[in-house]
This record gives sequence, structure tokens and C-alpha cells, in this order.
Amino acid sequence: MKIVMLGAPGAGKGTQAKMLADRYGIPHISTGDIFRYNIKNGTALGMEAKTYMDQGKLVPDELTVRILLDRVAKEDCRDGYVLDGFPRTIPQAEVLAGELDKISDRIDFAVNVDVPDENIVRRMGGRRACLSCGATYHVEYAKPAADGICDRCGGELVLRDDDRPETVKSRLAVYHEQTQPLIDYYEKAGVLRTVDGTQDIQVVFDDIVRILEG
Repeated sequence: MKIVMLGAPGAGKGTQAKMLADRYGIPHISTGDIFRYNIKNGTALGMEAKTYMDQGKLVPDELTVRILLDRVAKEDCRDGYVLDGFPRTIPQAEVLAGELDKISDRIDFAVNVDVPDENIVRRMGGRRACLSCGATYHVEYAKPAADGICDRCGGELVLRDDDRPETVKSRLAVYHEQTQPLIDYYEKAGVLRTVDGTQDIQVVFDDIVRILEG
């Protein structure tokens, strides 16, 4: 089963991707992880990607897809995989589809975790991170025992810059411009399935499983 996870930043698609990977015994693959792996291990693909990243440039779609295809060709992907964070744009989706078609393969499901922007701004704005150990909390859903203090190490909890409302709104604007068109792309391909991401994490997961196994 080959799955693409879609959804705005903060919609919870990464959490769902990990849960799906665990349930079906298939890899959870994020482009960030495979970039870091290839660069850390000095692979030819990693070094090629690093030349762009060192200049502050985006890694070209064609190279990103080559790195991704190299990963999904591994033995542990034989029964499928969950893609998290790729594709991000229509050109990336088209290149991926073309390369998969060459090996008579395709994406089985594109799962869209749908959450309204206002919910995401509130959800991410409530996050707090420990400066010392990196543990995360939420002022509504996962409060620390003592306000502003990490349960794990006693460090100070802060609102990260990435989670500030103005930053989140900017990221959402980029998402709607570049990534949301993928919803139409995969709908036309007949593989799009949408779930209500405002529900409890387990409820969202159960909804996705029903879709995949229905």
C-alpha cells in the first residue's frame, strides 16, 4: 500500500503517517529524513543535494524525486510506504507519477487531513517546547504539571518562533498557494480521500483505516 499524506502544516498528518506505518509495517518516509540520511552518509545523491542546500537553494524536483525513488527501492518498501511531506507541488507529483509509471507502479491513496486554518493557528500557537530537553506540551491538550516548567527535566517552556501565529499564517499562505492544488490533482487521479482532522487523533486514525481497508 503506497500512501501520500496531505494536509496543512500542523494538521497532524505526520502523526497519522507514523501510526499508519506502525499498523501496516511499512516505512514512514519524510523528505527531510532521507535528505539528512543521504548527506550524513555521504552518498552521491546526498552530496548533490547538499550543493544546493549549502547555497540556500531549494533542491530541484528532479533530484528530490531521485532521492525519494532511491529510498522506496529499498527492501523494506516492498509492501508499501507512507510519504510525509512529499510531493509538495504539482510538478513534484507529476515527476513522481511519471517515474512510478515507468516501473508499472502508482500511488494507491492520497489522504488529506483537513483542518481549518483558524484551528491550526490556535493548535500551533498553544504549543510549548522545553529549551533544555526538547519535550513538547500544549496549553490546552497536554499541559505540564507546573505552568511553564518541563515535567521531564524542569527546563523552561517557550513558544517557538515557528509556532507564533504570524509565522503559522505565513506558512499556511504558502501551503494554500503551492500544496493545496495537490488535492485537486489527486482527486482527478481518483485516489484522494479526505478525513476531518479536527477530531481526536485516534478518531482521525480510525477514519483513515476504515478508508484504507474499506
